[in-house]
Amino acid sequence: MDKLVFSLDEITQAARQFLSAVGERRVFAFHAEMGVGKTTFIKAVCQCLGVNSPVNSPTFAIINEYQSPQGAVYHFDMYRLKKPSEAVDIGCEDYFYSGCYCFVEWPELVADLLPDNCCQVYLCELPDGRRQLTWQDGPTV
Repeated sequence: MDKLVFSLDEITQAARQFLSAVGERRVFAFHAEMGVGKTTFIKAVCQCLGVNSPVNSPTFAIINEYQSPQGAVYHFDMYRLKKPSEAVDIGCEDYFYSGCYCFVEWPELVADLLPDNCCQVYLCELPDGRRQLTWQDGPTV
């Protein structure tokens, strides 16, 4: 399992390090408690990918699409879904297998729909206020 520890002031540098470390991976499942900074970190990653439009939580839209020099970037928030079939109905699997970057917040409900090589990302707040980001390929730990 890979790990980064960073302050919010260092988030852009952490996002660059994360992108460098994950290489060719394209689908990321973000696990963290409410308010820890999933969207904030994804926003920093999108900026490092060259996304110029505002990156916001897709809480009500379920999915936001951004454009980057590498192509489309998809940002999901599955918090409001009640059952996996709702994700299937909006075509999540097509996005997950598109080869585009996909960042999924609250992925627990759609775990069975994610590719086997999905990168599982865990974010937590440390007692000193810094964030710890760990990640690995495969199913949820």
